[in-house]
Amino acid sequence: MATITRTAIMSTATTRMAACPMVRTATMADAGGPAIAVPIELMVWLSPAFPVGAFAYSHGLEQAVERGWLATRADLEIWLSDLIAMGSLRTDQILLAAAWRAAAQGDDAGVCLANDWACALQPSAERHLETVTQGGSFVAAIRAAWPAPGLDALPALAERGIAYPVAVGAVAARHGVALEGTALAYGVAFVANLASAAIRLNIIGQTDGQRLIAALLPRLRDRAHHAPRFTLGDLGSATLRADLASLSHETQYSRIFRS
Repeated sequence: MATITRTAIMSTATTRMAACPMVRTATMADAGGPAIAVPIELMVWLSPAFPVGAFAYSHGLEQAVERGWLATRADLEIWLSDLIAMGSLRTDQILLAAAWRAAAQGDDAGVCLANDWACALQPSAERHLETVTQGGSFVAAIRAAWPAPGLDALPALAERGIAYPVAVGAVAARHGVALEGTALAYGVAFVANLASAAIRLNIIGQTDGQRLIAALLPRLRDRAHHAPRFTLGDLGSATLRADLASLSHETQYSRIFRS
């Protein structure tokens, strides 16, 4: 009887799988608006397991904690909300969108232009190191495991120094991954990495880290919805404390992060 039941279950499952296309996307949504599809590729490329070394960087957070600017989850939520609305994450997503559009059109010069802006706009040597080190590692891992047509110009660009959001945008476009989903996944990964840094800096615990990401998700979705309308003319930021933290981090006596 057990054999018949197992066979029947397997037969039913096989029939259902044959009738449905393979699921390659997940969605991120809340009550604030329509869902944004996030392809499985993005979940892999922007996961902590992807070898870009994001765990080594705090984006100036370590110095902000050292100075006493951040001490609680509420402090951190305000800090990250500002980075999303008018700071480095907003800038990254504008550059990501520019690189995505250029790569989708086969415009290598456009990708290079976005990268020139991305490298020039870094407020400190450590932030420049952070973005080009992760960008170069991302390109190397993609070439080894996720090749796609139209990415031939990226290795040469990576040798000069390719910014992380530019690399992600260009690769996503050549893999046919939608811009909104790419911007959303990049934003979530950005916030999750800084939440992880805050946990290691002992200002929040793991549960508060998840509360923080959940609280910021509606803002991240809103920014991702705007991504297709971003142009290089929208570049600009106003988060001076975050920039100052990244500038002074290199002089911090005891530190565990590279930025």
